[in-house]
Amino acid sequence: MRKNIKVTALTAASAALALGLTACGSSSDPSSTKADGGKVDESKPLVIAASPSPHADILNFVKDKLAAKEGLKLEVKEFTDYVLPNTATEQGQVDGNYFQHKPYLDDFNKKNGTHIVPVVNVHLEPLGLYSKKVKALTDIKAGQTVAVPNDTTNEGRALQLLAANNLITLKEGVGTAAKLSDITDKKGLEFKELEAATVPRALNDVDAAVINGNYALEAKLSPAKDALVLEKAEGNPYANFLAVKAGNEKDPRIEKLAKLLGSDEVKKFIEDKYQGSVVPAFGTPKA
Repeated sequence: MRKNIKVTALTAASAALALGLTACGSSSDPSSTKADGGKVDESKPLVIAASPSPHADILNFVKDKLAAKEGLKLEVKEFTDYVLPNTATEQGQVDGNYFQHKPYLDDFNKKNGTHIVPVVNVHLEPLGLYSKKVKALTDIKAGQTVAVPNDTTNEGRALQLLAANNLITLKEGVGTAAKLSDITDKKGLEFKELEAATVPRALNDVDAAVINGNYALEAKLSPAKDALVLEKAEGNPYANFLAVKAGNEKDPRIEKLAKLLGSDEVKKFIEDKYQGSVVPAFGTPKA
């Protein structure tokens, strides 16, 4: 998940999508309908909104290497924020998106009245703690400053990572919705809340920072090598998935893409390209 694109470019892209991706035409299969009741035209490209890395990279691998064999025409639209991919999906400007995890989506739907649903899990980007000033977790001391993402779900996730590594103590039972006010013992640390996309740029100004996996990759950091500590993958609720507007799950093109995203070829691509910085997390998202 990412944020921050040129505003003018986004405005133009959104307008173009709105004009060019209106109601679909007829389908050879009358049972294939969209959430708005229109029929799916399977001859049209499936347009998926995605964060550039690793999401768009994975989708482009599918597009270039796998889609043709399934008769799927795939178009990838890159966005660098956490809002437009969901609003474009809700409004039918794109057919789906791939950039987010379940806690973020649940929070987004609740706050915005949208109806986006997950289809299939693809990968996990382990959240990590990074620093340019200390070499080890044990070097983080009282009086130092740690930057964390400021959006609801990622801040809670960041605080859980810090708590799991004994850098702070949280109120019992706060879970993934943890806030700075839920810290019962800061152990002398100071915290700086920043928009997730800007956290890597703050590394020179703080003693340590909790950074989302995709933003770490864009900042030329290797989570597997550079992080002082990473989230554990096992049992992690933050798998990133393909998502659509409710009612579009059975679009035959979405079903084809979901199958390809869970393939052995995609698994190998993720493992070879990201070397543990991004890990496959295939399966059905939890309700």
